[in-house]
Amino acid sequence: MYQVAIIGMGCTPFGVLRDKSGTDLVMEAFQEALQDAGIQTQDIDATWFSTRYKENHAGKRGLPVDMFAKLSHGSVSQAENFCTSGADAFRSACHAVASGACDITLALGVEKFMDVDYGGLSDFGASWETRARILFPDATVPGQYAMMATSYFAKSGLSPEEGKKALARVSFKSLRNGLLNPKAHIRREVTMEEVIHAPIVAWPLGLFDCCGVSEGAACAIICRAAQARDYRKDPVYVKALQAVATAGEEPERPGWDGGAHVETTYQAAIRAYREAGITKPREEINLLELHDCFSITELCTYEDLQISPRGRAVHDLESGFYDLDGRIPCQSDGGIKCFGHPIGASGLRMLYEIYRQLQGRVETKRQIRNPRTGLAHSVEGAPLISVADIVILGNRR
Repeated sequence: MYQVAIIGMGCTPFGVLRDKSGTDLVMEAFQEALQDAGIQTQDIDATWFSTRYKENHAGKRGLPVDMFAKLSHGSVSQAENFCTSGADAFRSACHAVASGACDITLALGVEKFMDVDYGGLSDFGASWETRARILFPDATVPGQYAMMATSYFAKSGLSPEEGKKALARVSFKSLRNGLLNPKAHIRREVTMEEVIHAPIVAWPLGLFDCCGVSEGAACAIICRAAQARDYRKDPVYVKALQAVATAGEEPERPGWDGGAHVETTYQAAIRAYREAGITKPREEINLLELHDCFSITELCTYEDLQISPRGRAVHDLESGFYDLDGRIPCQSDGGIKCFGHPIGASGLRMLYEIYRQLQGRVETKRQIRNPRTGLAHSVEGAPLISVADIVILGNRR
């Protein structure tokens, strides 16, 4: 019914934040967003709260968020879809405004990994008694993406050495960008040689090819596009919201490539481009925030998004096409490689970067020149069975 726009966003620094509670992080991001939008808490009609590990937040409900944020008399829902949780919260908040049910909504995500009894992702357990578990009963998450890497190497005709170098180039680019971002967790200068020869987690994925454990929060405030300029002169408009899931049927498809790409990302991209009116993504997209949980994920996503032709992502990567000063900068904030992956917050953190880039408000050395359209991509699960979520934002209606 209505187009929608973002009028305010907030994001905490990410890291191992032992001196802050989940509530502290939520309030820090929320207060930044309120100030950014120039509204009051009572202006918000509904909230979608995203978190994975409930032990430290809301239990199995979103009500405590309303309590400590003092969002009186608004509705609240909890969004959980593993690694796409933040994007799901944002999509639901946008749909509520687009339907006409709400005037202003809030999407908010947070994670406090260090307050639970494990670091990183826990065992998938019963939730993974699915097609993926049947095919790969002992596979860890790094192990499944390592198999994706070797499949991609074989499909693209890369030697192990060439493939390892390409993965390192992905990480090196993001780590270099993260050095310029004061909110990033990992801000460490490394060489290509250090990345290539780092300790192996699951071959060919080394230490710098895998995302770290981090904590943080991010949020977005959404309203109707027609009213957005009543709140600020530079709102950012939502051009597309698409999510696609798979039932793990890829091995039965003719010509299946062994898992060298993520079909859900490819299908979500087709739908998102159609919704946004984009016919030439390589020419019309100006920046990317991709779900780089592992370097191979980002490399394959270049092709799944139809930015790089199949088999040509490595060439584009090595030419500097995805660098900060390249044709389509990718992970201008450092990405998951530098922010880690606090699950409930990651999708919203990606949108925060695109939002501020489109407004020209990031640090000078990271600011992309005259961006108009940005794409954020989240994926949960493994290459074989997954959900992909794509959001396209623009600074013009």
